Amino acid sequence: MSTPAAPSATNPNPDTLTYEQAGVNYDQVDPVKLLAQQSARATAVQLAQHGVSEIAASRGESAYVVDAGPFYLASIVECLGTKILVADAVYRETGKSFYGAIAQDTIAMAVNDLITVGATPLVVQAYWAAGGSDWFADRQRASDLIAGWKAACDVCGVSWGGGETPALAGVVEGGTIDLGASCTGIVQPKSRLSLGDKLAAGDAIVLLASSGIHANGVSLARKLAERLPQGYQTDVGNGQRFGEAILAPTVLYVPVTEALAKAGVDVHYCVNVTGHGWRKLLRHPSALTYRIHTVPPVPPVLAFMQREAKLDSTEAYGTLNMGAGFAFFVRPDQAEQTVAIAKACGIDAWVAGQVEAGPKQAIIEPIGVTYSADDLKLR
Repeated sequence: MSTPAAPSATNPNPDTLTYEQAGVNYDQVDPVKLLAQQSARATAVQLAQHGVSEIAASRGESAYVVDAGPFYLASIVECLGTKILVADAVYRETGKSFYGAIAQDTIAMAVNDLITVGATPLVVQAYWAAGGSDWFADRQRASDLIAGWKAACDVCGVSWGGGETPALAGVVEGGTIDLGASCTGIVQPKSRLSLGDKLAAGDAIVLLASSGIHANGVSLARKLAERLPQGYQTDVGNGQRFGEAILAPTVLYVPVTEALAKAGVDVHYCVNVTGHGWRKLLRHPSALTYRIHTVPPVPPVLAFMQREAKLDSTEAYGTLNMGAGFAFFVRPDQAEQTVAIAKACGIDAWVAGQVEAGPKQAIIEPIGVTYSADDLKLR
């Protein structure tokens, strides 16, 4: 069992467990991302020799977009992160395999980013790096991983092109596996491109429900489990065990974006609410105010985490999705239609707020939290 952190200037309550204490410090990671973006931007000139060009506005967005003439191509690579360690622990403790759910999580990390730019996912590639060849010898978890991966591809309408399955003893810890996915998509017609050039005051903000923690904030969940006397077997308050609640698979939002396009909804911008929590509402570089008047119900596992980790609302909503896994910015006259389409796809949704003229900030009125431009530095 770990002991509570000592009080400090940034964490005056020794019982509070923050994301930074769990080993994730965005102030250290984000500057490296910015430096990488600057270096990457200089390579765009090399596209000209192939007769294509980049869409510069996609730099710093969730997917990179290239103009291929009659259509745009979008691409993304993502990894699952530490959620695999929760699946491993629950498998050891209970014998229950959640590797099919973990497969969906991994694909969701890629496709939910790709669709923010208006792309239809076409091809997914798998990266499964095990700590040793023996990982694949357990046929139950290996077959569950494969079945879950294929099922997620079917939901998203993508082809599973192939992948890589290295055994990396000494690089990946023995007994586990590092999961990643890349995805390529097409924006066709080109008018589907959604990079925020239409984003403006007056737009409605529609939030789509999450299924729980998704795959962000899991390091915090794992650290919290170390504090709990029953660990992952702790009841989160609704009869569900903490570990199994964490392992609810991430929602695949592809059916919603495809249905919105088919219905002619003019999506001005999208945000995949993952790392940085609700601060992601500030992702677009425009100086606009995002005022939220309605927040979704908080899933039991996230309410449990906030309570047990003693997180205030600023920390909780700035780290976790707190019930909102995706955001659409649409014309106000299409907001209710967007909600209806999402619900028809089996995903709850709310007209949660509006975009206003003003300084760059997200004002979440029901919980009394405001995030400023200084709270999110991704470009």
